Amino acid sequence: MKNFKTETFPATRIATMDVCDIGLRKHHISAFIEVDVTASRSKIKEYRKQKAAISFFAWLIKVISITLKEHECIAGYLRGKRKLLIFDDINVSVAVEKQVNGSKVPVPLVIEKANEKSIEEIAGIISAAKAQSFTTKDIVLHSKAGRAERLYYLLPGFIRRLFWRYLVRHPHFAYRRMGNAAITSIGGLGGVNAWFTPISVHPVCFGIGDIIKKPAVADEQLQIREMLNMSVLLDHDVADGMEMTRFIKKLARNIETGVCLE
Repeated sequence: MKNFKTETFPATRIATMDVCDIGLRKHHISAFIEVDVTASRSKIKEYRKQKAAISFFAWLIKVISITLKEHECIAGYLRGKRKLLIFDDINVSVAVEKQVNGSKVPVPLVIEKANEKSIEEIAGIISAAKAQSFTTKDIVLHSKAGRAERLYYLLPGFIRRLFWRYLVRHPHFAYRRMGNAAITSIGGLGGVNAWFTPISVHPVCFGIGDIIKKPAVADEQLQIREMLNMSVLLDHDVADGMEMTRFIKKLARNIETGVCLE
């Protein structure tokens, strides 16, 4: 008696599994933080009224990018065992959900020079990516896959993972293909108070959770505040603990004060 069904998931999931396998071998440190975004969300509402329609996520990408630029070693790539390669710009990889053969799958989108782009430009890139057609022949949005990349899905697992090992050991190639920072979000889960730990091959990766209303102290008073759950994955091979701490403190301050929204 048949009491189950079988579904074939899109080929793009193969790359996700390979990234997880290689990412687990990196020396990442996980930080779990709460950030008060009450004031920032209020500023975003005013920004929408006065200037342009932007999303919270687009603004967050901007804030993360400019903070990484200030602490650029956090987004550096290890070259060999004793050299750190730091690129001039912050290229951010985000996931855009697309319909592929009837299933919703996250597809990588690399936003180049995110630290230099305006919030409106970042919001426009994300909107265009959501509207862009996507097929199983594509791997990354805004970049058509060549014959060699399409062949990737047909290769045995150990050969595919050799590609990822090559990628992370050659910073220039890795930077061109996937940037030097990643942001993934599970927001919109109906106010679930939780954090999640992403797996990544990037030097730094951010897991954006939901915004939760909860009691917190502000202006020496107990108030109901809007708190963003965020996890940060940092490569301990490229930055020490003190630099990680300084970066996280500056990032939290920039988010809480609503930088770039004046």
